[in-house]
Amino acid sequence: MSPLTVALTGGIGAGKSAALAAFARRGVPTLSSDQVVHRLIGEDREVRDALDERLGTTDRTEIAAVVFANPDQLAWLEELLHPRVRRVQEEWLAGLDAEVAVTEIPLLFEIGGEDRFDAVVVITAPDDVRAERTTRASDARAARLIPDAEKVRRADFAYVNDGTLDELDAFVGQVLDRLTE
Repeated sequence: MSPLTVALTGGIGAGKSAALAAFARRGVPTLSSDQVVHRLIGEDREVRDALDERLGTTDRTEIAAVVFANPDQLAWLEELLHPRVRRVQEEWLAGLDAEVAVTEIPLLFEIGGEDRFDAVVVITAPDDVRAERTTRASDARAARLIPDAEKVRRADFAYVNDGTLDELDAFVGQVLDRLTE
């Protein structure tokens, strides 16, 4: 059986990872695109060689410093990684026997990937809450993101994650109930 595919997205510090973990706690197969990228950079010989040749490093912090300061380098990196991440996602989905599967994709709308999924869940949070949750500086990454209001408008499900983990978990339960009715 092919699972109902769900994309999970939202801004930096909104709580995407916590929402993904809530789906996993309910027995739903989950995949984090960020973790796939980390694995590719850490283990994929082709990716590592290309990074070393182009950027002179395979250190994620150094890569971020270069690409977020240079749009051409960022475009190159995305061309290198996005097709590989998509291939990993497709292979993962093809191997599942589940009713629902959730993939966390931070840049879902920015890459035009929403049409590949049966449903989209957006997690947002007020700026002050997001700032408390992340150690990352608000840099060029944030400027590239589609505003939360637009993401919410385009989503099938949206949640303002400014409460407790129990409240987030309850929202995830409601999403699953609606998806599997």
